Amino acid sequence: MQNEAHVDSWYAATANLQLDLPPLAGKHSCDVCVIGGGYTGLSTALHLRQLGYSVILLEANRIAWGASGRNGGHVATGQRVDQEALEKLVGPERARELWRLGLEAVDLVCELIGHHAIDCELKQGNLHVASKRGDIAALPAEVEHLQTVYGYDQIRFIDSAELADMTSARGFGGATLDSGARHLHPLNFALGLARAALDARAQLFEGSRVLSYSQGAKVNVKTSRGEVEADYLVLGCNGYLDKLEPRAAGRIMPINNYMLATEPLPEATARRLIRDDTSMSDSRFVINYWKLSADNRLLFGGGESYSRRFPADIKGFVRKYMLRIYPELEHTKIDYGWGGTLAITLKRMPDFGRLGPNVFYAHGFSGHGVPTATLAGKLLAEVISGTAERFDVMAGVPAPRFPGGTLLRWPGLVAGMLFYSLRDRLG
Repeated sequence: MQNEAHVDSWYAATANLQLDLPPLAGKHSCDVCVIGGGYTGLSTALHLRQLGYSVILLEANRIAWGASGRNGGHVATGQRVDQEALEKLVGPERARELWRLGLEAVDLVCELIGHHAIDCELKQGNLHVASKRGDIAALPAEVEHLQTVYGYDQIRFIDSAELADMTSARGFGGATLDSGARHLHPLNFALGLARAALDARAQLFEGSRVLSYSQGAKVNVKTSRGEVEADYLVLGCNGYLDKLEPRAAGRIMPINNYMLATEPLPEATARRLIRDDTSMSDSRFVINYWKLSADNRLLFGGGESYSRRFPADIKGFVRKYMLRIYPELEHTKIDYGWGGTLAITLKRMPDFGRLGPNVFYAHGFSGHGVPTATLAGKLLAEVISGTAERFDVMAGVPAPRFPGGTLLRWPGLVAGMLFYSLRDRLG
């Protein structure tokens, strides 16, 4: 079986490691079988090997073929939901634990990059810009809350005058600068995790789509050419879980998000767009996010769709969002345009859980996957090894099912997204 190639993205064109791993064939056994070769699965495999477990990882296509190899590369602090909202959702004490885990997730990404010498363009800082009056007015209080309640001193408010010196982005009246955030080349980070897992003697197989599994005292996992018997199973499929596990699939919704990469920009232009080479994101519900590559391309993400089809012209689809923010790039050539599928949850917080005593999962990262999915792997390794406290912090966050289950969730999501898109446009 030939593995399906990575999409034609700037990330794939600049991948610094070419893996060509075999498909699973024949019967195998191990301590833990991991399904999914993205951040969740790779981090789980690596951390389990460090604890001495034998691991087999099965990826349907290529390592990091899905969202882990296509995303914006932002490594944000905290959780996907802001702290004040989390305090209302889970209470102040649990919100503090989630904050600490969010910071640990960023630290873990940096530690893995350093320890395993992963070359992935790691850079510092995120400038989060606000376009609506209510969002702008709320920023100083949000910063003060993080500084005073959580003791976080790496964030500050940026007023409109200072913001104009930091970026030529249009339509924003204020921002926060989070110096604790990072950004990177997401595919090269994932490939580096894969290399580290292989070096730790995890067994990784590409082109090995799991067709089914059965659960008992052992877990038996089947592909078209082989099967694995394991003591434990980890589902790291995220937006590609589909019908493999209906008990978990109803808590997530696969959606599509899109990116482009411009031609390399002159240094002066790049510095005008983002003076300090931070990542950037806006406060819209359907978020825009962007950063500069090492060769001064603007990597811009914008727009979503909620069917299984991608737009015929992804470059044109994303370009209109970019030009609303940077009209000066009207005559700039777009070299790449690509899309990918991620998974969101109703509460926009990830869904961690157990399906019986020997099947675990983590998914629904809702656009916060680089740090959170990487940390998920560490927490999954911990719970399998018998230390459940930190996994249970994440698993305790409410993750309700989408109304209508997997069959009828689409119409409700589309209606909701159209409402929020309209609210974004009206400001």
